Amino acid sequence: MNTTDIFRLVHPAIAVFYVFPLIGIATYFALQTRQRRLAAVNKEKTKIAPVVGQEHVKIGRLLAASVVGISLLGMAHPLIKTIIGNNVWAEAPFQVVFIAAMYGLTIAAFIVLYQAKTPAWRGAFATLSSMGIIILGCQPGIFRRSNEWFISHYYYGIVAAVLMVISVAALPEIYKSKAWRRSHIALNVIALLLFVGMGVTGTRDLLEIPLSWQEPVVYQCDFANKTCE
Repeated sequence: MNTTDIFRLVHPAIAVFYVFPLIGIATYFALQTRQRRLAAVNKEKTKIAPVVGQEHVKIGRLLAASVVGISLLGMAHPLIKTIIGNNVWAEAPFQVVFIAAMYGLTIAAFIVLYQAKTPAWRGAFATLSSMGIIILGCQPGIFRRSNEWFISHYYYGIVAAVLMVISVAALPEIYKSKAWRRSHIALNVIALLLFVGMGVTGTRDLLEIPLSWQEPVVYQCDFANKTCE
């Protein structure tokens, strides 16, 4: 493995030792919070501490930031590799400036989203953050597997990141409305299923994407017939 291949492992490594444990913790606190709420509604005693709801919110906000961050990081490697490998700066400098600007604007919008108080501002910055993630994901060089989008690590990741953005934006509303609370639960169940799918598809993609020194030979193979000359 050379330096390029090592950088390629940064995204999955962070996912394994940091993001996925956060998913487990957030899910545990979510179940605990719901059980305590149901116990309170039924006027039953429970050993679940009152602080569990606050811990769920804290971990959930941290998880959302981690998912968005690792999504941007995962897209950064192929984008930089494409820019350098295809000499994009010399041939299309505007594209490089555009990508850099989109990264800056997306990160800034997501940070401000955490500070926004009113629903209108939260909606605006959530929209800007989501659009930035989607636009960056559409740039050349990113491994998308569009012909098999239903089992694509890229599409799972983009949808999961957008759902995390929506969760942050909608957080204050779940305390005001049962409909928002139910929507929050439904969207995060979908996100949880996507995280499971990303664990599987990410492992598969690591097996399929060749090392940098193998690429010239491997990409000459006939992938449809699964043969190499």
